[in-house]
Amino acid sequence: MIYDTESLQSITNHIRHRRSIKPMDMDATRLVEPALLEILFENANHAPTHGLTEPWRFHVFQGEARRDLSNTMQRIYRETTPANEFREDKMRKMSENPLLAAVVIAIGMERRGGAKIPEMEEIEAVACAVQNMHLTASAVGLAAYWSTPPLLATGEFISWLGMREGDRCLGLFYMGWPKENFVWPKAHRTPVGEKITWHEENKS
Repeated sequence: MIYDTESLQSITNHIRHRRSIKPMDMDATRLVEPALLEILFENANHAPTHGLTEPWRFHVFQGEARRDLSNTMQRIYRETTPANEFREDKMRKMSENPLLAAVVIAIGMERRGGAKIPEMEEIEAVACAVQNMHLTASAVGLAAYWSTPPLLATGEFISWLGMREGDRCLGLFYMGWPKENFVWPKAHRTPVGEKITWHEENKS
């Protein structure tokens, strides 16, 4: 079999270079160019989707809009967290994170396929879109981090985003250029062979 070894090596390098980098390591003062954001979203838009429902929705927060997001998360956390689970430090960190990244994207899943398309398949499609976006970001040196605090699943947050009942927010995708002198982390994975079960053809 003949295949393009250069293309294979290029995509392999990008996949293995991708890392989750938290907002604390991002430079919030350095903007992400609009043209680059458009490429990121277009690449996300080419994720696989059963029934071509394209369920991914992106709510983008930049500039002062990040503070609106921060204040809303703090308010909803206060309103929806049981007293015995409430943690002031957790709320503070949660509300600080949007201000540490140049761009924060609320990842929405819009139910468009009805009962014909299982919800799990729509969630999986959105996850593929986020992976496309994350790979593109890391390919150009952008730091990115997908966070999923429980409050994003509340009706209050869904409503605040302007989404409908039955839709979901699957996380916040933080993105920005790394701080000066940031060292890109190395990948650490256990051997893939431990996660594979080969089912050989029965030749009897």
